[in-house]
Amino acid sequence: MNNELDIAVVGMAGRFPGARNLEEFWHNLVEGVESITRFSDEELLRSGVPAGCLSNPNYVKAAPILEDPSQFDAAFFGFLPIEARTLDPQHRILLELAHEAIEDAGYDPNRYPGRIGVFTGAAFNTYFMDSGLSRDFAQDYIPTLISSDKDFLSTRISYKLNLKGPSLTIQTACSTSMVAVHLARQSLLNEESDMALAGAVSVRVPHQAGYFCDGGGVVSPDGHVRAFDAKANGTVFGSGGGILVLKRLADAHADGDNIHAVIKGSAVNNDGSEKAGYTTPSVNGQADVTVEALANAGVEADSITYLEAHGSGTPVGDPVEIRALTKAFRTFTQRSGYCAIGSVKTNVGHLDAAAA
Repeated sequence: MNNELDIAVVGMAGRFPGARNLEEFWHNLVEGVESITRFSDEELLRSGVPAGCLSNPNYVKAAPILEDPSQFDAAFFGFLPIEARTLDPQHRILLELAHEAIEDAGYDPNRYPGRIGVFTGAAFNTYFMDSGLSRDFAQDYIPTLISSDKDFLSTRISYKLNLKGPSLTIQTACSTSMVAVHLARQSLLNEESDMALAGAVSVRVPHQAGYFCDGGGVVSPDGHVRAFDAKANGTVFGSGGGILVLKRLADAHADGDNIHAVIKGSAVNNDGSEKAGYTTPSVNGQADVTVEALANAGVEADSITYLEAHGSGTPVGDPVEIRALTKAFRTFTQRSGYCAIGSVKTNVGHLDAAAA
């Protein structure tokens, strides 16, 4: 089989609710651990949640959170204390994950002869709003902007780790991490990069805080995510992040890399105005991009035995996704009952820009 378009995953790093690393994350998935934290009123008050929220019946006291998201080895990455204090925690964590992922791949960027690209994204900077940094814009516009804005996420990683390939910050809401992987793959196939980092991060501040649910939106009224379940009633947004290190498969074989997985194809499109609403997915758009990805990968649809879906656990989104996948797979085969479907959102919630 021709594998000229195949991309190898040669390094990985992640930090998720209930898991400080990928090993703990996998353990939680295997054991069926739901890593959505329930908060006491005391914890919420200490986190700065107004007391009036706690007695509101629409306030859900739950969220998927990280362990010590404020911790950061500033000196290791060459930051002054004042720089580290103002730096968006999302930038801090993704920088740490980038370093861990390259180490996991077994490479030293300062000695690697090729170009290493960076394709990453982040969620909205809630730390900027919660910490009062917005007041610094008037007198310290440039430093505040550089430490807070998404535009500087990928290029900061490139600067701190001495990575000289393309460095693009990707922002496509909850598809950010997957689009980052797609663009990193294209960069490798176009030989703009010889290795590429691709991933995303989301850190919500205040960290130990719940959310309001009035029954009319996409969030869960009870703090559980039940993807593809008859009782699915909404999603829960939380914090986490991950990065992959990618190389062309032929190069990975030649270099003796540890290959975790192989990406055989990818595709990106948009629904345009076909959707019923801006945040409502369409069947045709999802079906079309799935068909394109399968064709790009050159694999038989009925050879796929598991599909990790978006699976937000909403009454609208899940059925649309199932109909779209069914339509796409029916383009290639009439077989049924051979491919399982699931979503890690049932374990860790919806991680915004870092969602798979």
